[in-house]
Amino acid sequence: MKALIIYDSVYGNTEKVARAIGDGLAGEAKVESIGEANPSELRMFDLLIVGSPVHGGRPTPQLETFLKELPDDALKGVKVAAFDTRFEAEDQGFALRMLMSVIRYAAERIAKELEKKGGELITEPEGFIVENKEGPLKQGELERATRWAKGMVVVSSQV
Repeated sequence: MKALIIYDSVYGNTEKVARAIGDGLAGEAKVESIGEANPSELRMFDLLIVGSPVHGGRPTPQLETFLKELPDDALKGVKVAAFDTRFEAEDQGFALRMLMSVIRYAAERIAKELEKKGGELITEPEGFIVENKEGPLKQGELERATRWAKGMVVVSSQV
């Protein structure tokens, strides 16, 4: 399986998760920042995984623009998955927890956009927890990202 992981990262946490996901995939896995991503190469991969930190319930503006500008059939025949890095809702104050429950998370929006562009979603969008605005990642999250990727390999071979 040939996989491409595209991410945007502000403080480096999402990049770390993207690389851990790449480590968990069998076969060839290419990890690229959004600035390196080339839309014309997307169909060369069997699996596309896209991730971003959460910004007001959305992916970063650069990643959001990249996805919206893809042609409608750009991902036809490509299996896709989405992730984000986020705060843990339970650790936040009441007002922020309520806001988070309304605006939701970037991974869900990324997954919908990938499907809209013809991608076949093979797993539910996933969130990886950062402890503070700039990180670090919660202990065990990189290992969980690797396990998530290994689970995707099993799912994609069954689809």
